[in-house]
Amino acid sequence: MQVELAGEPQKPGRESEDFAAASPEALVLLDGSSSPEDFASGCRHGTPWYVRRLGVHLLARLTDRADRSIAECLADAIVETAALHGGRCDLAHPNTPAAMVVAARLHGSSLEYLVLGDSLLVLDLKDAPPRVIGDNQRFPGGELLRRQIWSTVPGSAERAELHLRYAQAVRAARNTGHGPWIAAASPRAAGHAETGFVRLTALRAVAALSDGASRWTERFGLGSWSDAVHLLAEQGPAELIAQVRATEHSDAHCRRWPRGKAHDDASALYARI
Repeated sequence: MQVELAGEPQKPGRESEDFAAASPEALVLLDGSSSPEDFASGCRHGTPWYVRRLGVHLLARLTDRADRSIAECLADAIVETAALHGGRCDLAHPNTPAAMVVAARLHGSSLEYLVLGDSLLVLDLKDAPPRVIGDNQRFPGGELLRRQIWSTVPGSAERAELHLRYAQAVRAARNTGHGPWIAAASPRAAGHAETGFVRLTALRAVAALSDGASRWTERFGLGSWSDAVHLLAEQGPAELIAQVRATEHSDAHCRRWPRGKAHDDASALYARI
C-alpha cells in the first residue's frame, strides 16, 4: 500500500484524540471518545494517551500476527493497552478512555478490514461505486437527546447540560450489551466489530476517516462518496480536512448543518493498493 494521511485537532493548540498510523501492509485509525470537561473517567492518563497506545499495539499486531484474525488482533491490543494503565486506574469506570477503530491489512490476495463505531472505512472499488463500512454502533436510546443538543446554541449552558446527559446515557449503556460497543478496557468489544475481506484485484484504494473528517460527505454534503475518494486521490487527505474546516467556520453556530460540535478532531488516511 502507498499511504497518505493527515489530521488536525478540534482547535489549534488542543491535543487531538484521533490517531492514525500505517505501514506498507496495514493501517489503523482511532477516534477517541471525548467527554465533557470535568467528567470523571477513573483514569489518570486520558483519551489521547489511550488512543496512541492502542493504535500502536494494534498496528504491531496486524503486521506480525497473520495467524490471528483482525478482530483477535484488536482484542489482543485492548488487553495489552489495559495492562499499561497500572493499578491506579479504574478500568471498570463507565467513562474509562475509549475509541472508535478502523483497521485494515493485506492478507494474501485480499484486504482484511475491521470497523468498530462511527468512524468509516471507504473501499474505492474499480468496477463499482465506493463501498462505505462503519457507523455500526448506533445508540437509538440517545437519539432524542442528540437531536436536542443540535437544536441548542453552541457554547450555551443548555447545550452543555444536554451534552452531559447524553454522555452519561451513552457511557451507562456501552459495552454492556444494551448499547454501543467501543474499544475500551474489555476485549469483548472486538467481537462486535464489523469485519470482512475484499479481493485486492477489486480495489483501487481504501480510505479511513474519523467522524470529524467524514463530515465532508455525511454532514455537509460537499459531494458524494465518489467525489470524496476522487478528492483524496487527487489532492490528498489534508485538502479534504481543509474543506471540512472551511465549511465549519462558515457555519460556526451550527444552524445550516446541525451537529453536536462546531468543530471536531479530524483525521483521514488514503491508501492506494
